[in-house]
Amino acid sequence: MNKERHKISSLAAGLILSLLLYVWNPFDVPEKAGRVLAVAALMISWWVTEALPMPVVALLPLVLFPLLGINDIKNTASSYGNEVIFLFMGGFMLGLAIEKWNVHKRIALNIVRLTGTSGNRIILGFILASGLLSMWLSNTATTMLMFPIALSVAHVMRENHEGGGHYGNFNLSLMLSIAYASNFGGIATIIGTPPNVQFVAFFEKKYQTPIEFVNWFLVCAPVALLLMLSFYFVCIKILFPNHIRTSTAASTLIRNELRLLGPPDAAQKRVFIIFTGTALLWIFRKMINDSQPWIKLDDTMIAVIGAVALFMCPSSSSGFLEEQRENTARLLTWEDTRKMAWGILLLFGGGIALADALEKAGLIQRLGSWLSQFAGAEWALVITVVALSIFISEVMSNVAQVIVFSPVVCSLADSIGMNPLLLGLPMTLAASCASMLPMGTPPNAIVFASGHIRLKDMLKAGFIMNVLAIVLISLFCLYVLPWVME
Repeated sequence: MNKERHKISSLAAGLILSLLLYVWNPFDVPEKAGRVLAVAALMISWWVTEALPMPVVALLPLVLFPLLGINDIKNTASSYGNEVIFLFMGGFMLGLAIEKWNVHKRIALNIVRLTGTSGNRIILGFILASGLLSMWLSNTATTMLMFPIALSVAHVMRENHEGGGHYGNFNLSLMLSIAYASNFGGIATIIGTPPNVQFVAFFEKKYQTPIEFVNWFLVCAPVALLLMLSFYFVCIKILFPNHIRTSTAASTLIRNELRLLGPPDAAQKRVFIIFTGTALLWIFRKMINDSQPWIKLDDTMIAVIGAVALFMCPSSSSGFLEEQRENTARLLTWEDTRKMAWGILLLFGGGIALADALEKAGLIQRLGSWLSQFAGAEWALVITVVALSIFISEVMSNVAQVIVFSPVVCSLADSIGMNPLLLGLPMTLAASCASMLPMGTPPNAIVFASGHIRLKDMLKAGFIMNVLAIVLISLFCLYVLPWVME
């Protein structure tokens, strides 16, 4: 009942705030801009308070923009079909196939097996496995995959311990490693986490300049890797040392899990081939386009090619021999897409529509010009944006945050003659690195529910990781980004 009252009061508060802004007009904007500002206030307040599901709020422009004369329905609806949305949809489908055929579990268990089974090496294995998977799956899906495996390992280690060691610290580190590595790994690729896709969609529409998949990877993958290794060092050496030596029980558990999976079957091999082929096309797209004049690929096309291939390819060898059989199973069927986060795609569309309306009404330029008077040195501005973004994301949805702040920071950069990527990219990366609070990201909330983490421990570890993220993101965006994304 309390939750229902909170939603009702949040709905009412959003409506009141929206009406007050329109009637009072405290920023003295033109009448049409006032209507846009009122809708923006309504959507942002409902996003922040979660008065309604975020994808539902994202549908409001389809109703309010035509009704209020902000934009016609045709132009508003086109935002929900932005090409970058299909890039993420293709990435989602690749992730669904990886999950459906247990490719992700096989990758995770093999990484842990290779790293070893001392307390520290198990933690390193889970960090690397979670980070690698999160580059291609959502951070939430990655955490949900790794969470039960980690709980099993923690249980086996405690029940079959072979000497001294601090198992409380081991369990705590194991849980945090899954969440943080899932968050950090997601920033490495454009499709790794929804805020990345949202920013790319906004940037490409505003500046008509594509952000290359490989260029994003070259800048952001090193940041992700350094953040994961930094957490490993901080966790096992400073905050929560466990002193657990190699465990034969944990080794046995990993081997048993792999034995249960059996050897890779035809479906797993084909999913891996399609996934690898898609990744290689993303990486070498520019080289392919420059080497011949006939085929010109872009990242969205490659993602859709990979997704279509999954629906075309049979899951067993017999499928190739018996193509006439109607019931031949494919790697993906349309029923599998019921698990896809369609709401996230709607959220992207609503964010693009709102940002476009704010831009056309001149509100973003006005805010950027106002902020520019406080701008100091370039490095100080980048660090300030990163710090604000990472701490705001502790209490605000990172997708909603990027929707709101992408046009603001890019307009600020434009007003002072700065490359907008120098502010927009670090703001986006920082939004995915919240580490202090359970509500900062879904992975944080999932592992906090395990009971192995106390809030004060998450606050302590999270604050250190936030500071390290601010330093690393700022340094790479100041010194590597201009070199890679000229």
